[in-house]
Amino acid sequence: MARKGFTLIEVLIVVTLIGILVAILVPQYKYSVLRAKEAVLKENLFQIRDAINKYYFDKKKYPAELEDLVTARYLRDIPVDPLSKGREWQLVMAEPLEDEEYDPDAAQGIIDVKSLSQAKSLDGTPYSDW
Repeated sequence: MARKGFTLIEVLIVVTLIGILVAILVPQYKYSVLRAKEAVLKENLFQIRDAINKYYFDKKKYPAELEDLVTARYLRDIPVDPLSKGREWQLVMAEPLEDEEYDPDAAQGIIDVKSLSQAKSLDGTPYSDW
């Protein structure tokens, strides 16, 4: 009479192979999620910067706050920073050049935005420098 079932060796080999596959795939999954967040951050920064430039060329001044871009319909909504998970961004304000006269309206405008995240990207640069 033949015995049905698996031997202990067969079960150990299968469990070992599953463990090896999981050990390989879990880090890859984590990196793919981080790469996706980085791609979303780059796209959101591009969209905000593009809206700031369009606002400036149309109105000859920079927006005083990001909400101005939404009010003027350059953006539907302020994009979310996927790393800090909020709609708050580090604002870079316009400053007059050394030989330029001070214009209070232009000096108070936003010329750039950056992420508030203090983490480093996969290439080693801080997200706040993007």
